[in-house]
Amino acid sequence: MEKTLAIIKPDAVKKKLIGPIIQRIEQEGFEINEMKMIHLSKKEAEGFYAVHKDKPFYSSLTDFMSSGKIVLMVLERENAIEKWRQVMGVTDPALADPGTLRHTYGFSIERNATHGSDALDTAKWEINYFFK
Repeated sequence: MEKTLAIIKPDAVKKKLIGPIIQRIEQEGFEINEMKMIHLSKKEAEGFYAVHKDKPFYSSLTDFMSSGKIVLMVLERENAIEKWRQVMGVTDPALADPGTLRHTYGFSIERNATHGSDALDTAKWEINYFFK
């Protein structure tokens, strides 16, 4: 079994989409091992997205991610990372496949409803960042 971090981002929380997203997670065969709702500080968002520190979108991303509550989850199943990324869809909701979470609930590349780890080492780091 593999674990991945999933985040329901501030845009989706504000739109009251927590329930539908969690329902989809369960329908796709994931176990939710841990879950909590928090409001990231700007500093916490900067730490989490430090890998993007030198990119032009870093400041707006960290502003957005600290703009409201988020839901953090540790998801588990076989091939959890790859499967969660398929369920979410690509980063840009306009390019995401119909039926994916980002296509259904996303608004823009930044405000795209969900986050997921992209590799095993990233998943371990991201899970430890929020669930020590």
